[in-house]
Amino acid sequence: MKHVHYSKVEKEPVELDGAEGVSVRWVINEADGAKNFAMRVFEVEADGRTPYHDHDWEHEVFILSGSGFVCAEGQDTSLVPGDVVFVPGGEKHNFKAGSKGLTFICLVPYQ
Repeated sequence: MKHVHYSKVEKEPVELDGAEGVSVRWVINEADGAKNFAMRVFEVEADGRTPYHDHDWEHEVFILSGSGFVCAEGQDTSLVPGDVVFVPGGEKHNFKAGSKGLTFICLVPYQ
């Protein structure tokens, strides 16, 4: 078993084209013995964004704090703490932070 406060997991900058002010903490992954899914905590600085992209796997997202938008296939939907987002595989998407930033949990299957 692993038990740790997420803030104790090293924060890594996301350095993909199109990412602005984004960091990720891989709080549960293969190194922990997780064989099917990875849990990540993303922190997006005020007015930052993740890259607009798509891939074959789905995302399950839970908004922890801040506010912003998820853009899927060109349509923005506002986000607040407690919101849940499902992004199916193959759908172009990104997350944009508002003026106070955005923090969210994202689960993805291993590919």
